[in-house]
Amino acid sequence: MKTEKKEINAIVLDVLQRGHPDDPRPVFKREALVQAVGISQFKLLELVPKSMNIQIHERVYIGEGEREKIERVKRRISYDELTQTAKVELPFVVEQLVREKEPEFVQFFNKSISITPKLHMLHLLPGIGKKLMWEILTEREKKPFESFSDISQRIKSIPHPEKMVVNRILEELQDPNVKYHVFTSK
Repeated sequence: MKTEKKEINAIVLDVLQRGHPDDPRPVFKREALVQAVGISQFKLLELVPKSMNIQIHERVYIGEGEREKIERVKRRISYDELTQTAKVELPFVVEQLVREKEPEFVQFFNKSISITPKLHMLHLLPGIGKKLMWEILTEREKKPFESFSDISQRIKSIPHPEKMVVNRILEELQDPNVKYHVFTSK
């Protein structure tokens, strides 16, 4: 469960040269927009670019101080406000980020705890029930997991733990009614 802090970098999901298509204002009054996902907390953001030389999947700095390509962060947006292109790109970008931050997500398997007497954080991953949860807990007691491949080798019924993490992140982003945000911030 992440603490609320600002994103510093983001990955571009879509570039809207003439603003959002749902914007009711005339085209000449709209500003160019970039839809992006934050790298540390997977926040969905609408950014205002300095110029149009920005590509989909490009990393952009959005933190404090001088920004090379982004003028300002306009606002946070919901999954439903993403363009069709951004919705198509999001799973690829999330998967890329999960692979890049593998040690952080492997630690989730090593350090996750019970949320309530009947609900463990591991249950929040798609496909993990009681039996699988106990298998993971038993294995991590013997020796902490070192990588996704270590998890899949030691827990035979989890061939792709990274996909479970990606699917949970996408669920947290897509469903506004998700009660527990494990990898994203509300």
